[in-house]
Amino acid sequence: MTRTRSLGLAAGATGAVSALLVLGASPAVAADTATVSVLHAVPNTPVDVYANGERLIDDFQPGTLTDPLELPAGDYDLAIFPADAPDGSGTPLLSANGVAVPAGANATVVAHLTAEGQPALTPFVNDTSAVAAGEGRVTVRHTAAAPAVDVRAGGQVVVPGLTNPNEASLTVPAGTVSADVVVAGTGTVAIGPADLTLQEGATTIVYAWGSAEAGYELAVQTVAAGHSAPSGVPGGTGGLVEDDGFPAPLAALSLAGLALAGISARRLATSRS
Repeated sequence: MTRTRSLGLAAGATGAVSALLVLGASPAVAADTATVSVLHAVPNTPVDVYANGERLIDDFQPGTLTDPLELPAGDYDLAIFPADAPDGSGTPLLSANGVAVPAGANATVVAHLTAEGQPALTPFVNDTSAVAAGEGRVTVRHTAAAPAVDVRAGGQVVVPGLTNPNEASLTVPAGTVSADVVVAGTGTVAIGPADLTLQEGATTIVYAWGSAEAGYELAVQTVAAGHSAPSGVPGGTGGLVEDDGFPAPLAALSLAGLALAGISARRLATSRS
């Protein structure tokens, strides 16, 4: 896993991948996989994540992005408990049974706050389509407890009026750009500025997350273009929802629509609660 503190980047480990092995899969099923990353950052809410009754991620801290997980395609029973709950006992904060993970998908599931500050889960399909030589793709995702924002590069608005939980993408020359996030229509800076390195032939995904009370931060993920598996670059966003069923966005992840969206490299439609 990798983690960000404020705008800094740090290297991570791959323990979650090892944990997946305990879930088990036949060789035929394991040959068909999906690539899934998970971001967590509802402030002050560490959790343990379980899949099929086994602990998948231990003490998952806000501000953390897992390394890409190669999940065997199939159905999973998922549950999120308070961190260090004994053996996943008690009532989960969030649970869902029979969540289907289709083969070939490349997605990031973001647990985050809505614009109104309510915890939610939103899956995004990561664009792995080819990028022209000398260029990179930058995708900005609004997952913060905040109203509409403008994203600026070099002081100029490049993404106006972005609302939670939506995204916008641009293809730009590869290189380093100074970016910040301001309240839409104003010069009031909410996050940044920060220098972002946009890699040639890759999609750089920037998440705005957090809240006014806990502070706003940027998280960064890099996904290789040309339908390659993503590389985990430190970042984070996350949170929990009430245990009254899986949110519609993550339910959509279990449907054939995700596979279709993965092929076309477009983001899943998300609910706006």
